[in-house]
Amino acid sequence: MQLRNRRFLLLGGTGGIGQSLLQALLAEGVVLLVASRQPESLQLPEGASGVKLDLAAEDLDQQLQAITDTWSDIYGVIHCAGQNQFAGLSRTPVSAIDGQLAVNLRSPMLVARHFAPRFAAAGEGALVFVGSTFGSIGFPGYTAYCATKFGLRGFTEALRRELADSSVQVVYVAPRATATAMNPQVVNQLNQALGNAVDSPEMVAQRIVKAMTRDQRRCFMGWPERLFVVINGVLPRLVDRALFKQLPVIRRFLESGVSQ
Repeated sequence: MQLRNRRFLLLGGTGGIGQSLLQALLAEGVVLLVASRQPESLQLPEGASGVKLDLAAEDLDQQLQAITDTWSDIYGVIHCAGQNQFAGLSRTPVSAIDGQLAVNLRSPMLVARHFAPRFAAAGEGALVFVGSTFGSIGFPGYTAYCATKFGLRGFTEALRRELADSSVQVVYVAPRATATAMNPQVVNQLNQALGNAVDSPEMVAQRIVKAMTRDQRRCFMGWPERLFVVINGVLPRLVDRALFKQLPVIRRFLESGVSQ
């Protein structure tokens, strides 16, 4: 995928990974539109402009239409927006479930529904979706988040196959744990207690750009996480057992949020 001088719409560009991805894309010569509910408040570097978009809005399809009416030369869309909440299912508010479904799953589907036919008609275009290792491995405390990310992975797989006879590229990138403000302190403490590796958003951003330039259809980040993804797909009981051993530690953080 050629990036230089092409216009991309970046969703989630104000988050931890998104901010690093913005800088990495600009370094590649990309012309960026950065989506935000309040674009007038954004302080963006040269080469990037803000556009108004609310991914949780009921009229998201109409907002996308307004963007393409103004910016008809959009070559690709990068969806790296997301919501999560570390909590047991019984303690997860309905509003949090609805929010994750809207942003993590509904909005990527509507984005693709809007742009895929336009890119196919233009004879070129790219749809890039940032998922998660938790889109392949269910993890205690992230039931709603895992459900949306499993859905996103399945959606991109089906979409890629649906568009296989077109020139539209569909890319799915799945980072492992990443050090961003989206993770509360209790999650940072849990990762430390379990010995989980945590990547920097800058490293993740560089890996996303590499996946794009190398035309990778799927990219799973981190070792041994990539191995666990494979094992969970063919021998899920092995992962069940491993997580069962970790469950007392996970439950302690779920219930108290206090590191000991």
